Amino acid sequence: MSLRLMSAASIAVAVVAFLGIVEVHPAQAEDVRLRAKVISLNESTLWLKTREGTDAAVTLKPGWKVTGVAPASVADIKPGDFVGIASLPKPSGGDGAIEVLVFPAALKGTGEGSYPWDLKPGSTMTNATVANAVKDIDGRTLTLAYKGGERTISVAEGIPIVTFAPATEANLKPGAAVFVPTERSSDGALASALAKCSSGLPMSAAFFGP
Repeated sequence: MSLRLMSAASIAVAVVAFLGIVEVHPAQAEDVRLRAKVISLNESTLWLKTREGTDAAVTLKPGWKVTGVAPASVADIKPGDFVGIASLPKPSGGDGAIEVLVFPAALKGTGEGSYPWDLKPGSTMTNATVANAVKDIDGRTLTLAYKGGERTISVAEGIPIVTFAPATEANLKPGAAVFVPTERSSDGALASALAKCSSGLPMSAAFFGP
C-alpha cells in the first residue's frame, strides 16, 4: 500500500461500528488483520483480494457504519491531541513515523498504548496523547504519553498524516485498497465491524487497538 500522501481531494473510507472497536472478543476468535483490495460488496459480505494474493470473504457485522479519512498536516498536531502513529526504529536511534492518524476529540483514548504492529516487520503502533511537539530540521518530534509509558517519535517531512472525514458505503468499490481487522472463528469464517478503504491514502488503522 502506498505511503505517499495524496491530494486533499483524495478520500478514504472506513466501515465502522464504534462499539465494536473496543469490544471483548470471544476466547475462540483469532484476530486477523487483512490488507487487501475490494473484489465486491454483496449485502453483508465483503469479498477481498489480500496482499498475499488469496481471496477472502468477510461477513460485516450488523450495524456497521461508514466513515473516512482525509489528509491532515503535522503542523496541525499540538499538545493535548490524541494520535495513532505507526513507527519503526531508526538506524540512528529512536523511532520514526511511517503513518500518523489524528483522532477527533470524541475518540480520545481509543486503543491507548504502544504495541507491536504488522504494517511492516518490526513496526509499532502507539495511540497516545501528544505531550510535546518540537519542530526540527527534518520535520517534527512528538513526545507521546499513554497509560504506563511515554514514547518519542520523529515525523519526517512527507510522512502520510490523516484524520477522519465523511464517506459512504459507495466508496467500497472494486479495486479500492482496504485494511480490515477481522475475527476468525473456530470454523475459519471471518467477520468484522470495520474496514478501512483507501483511494491512495495510507491506512494506519491506529484506532482499532491491539
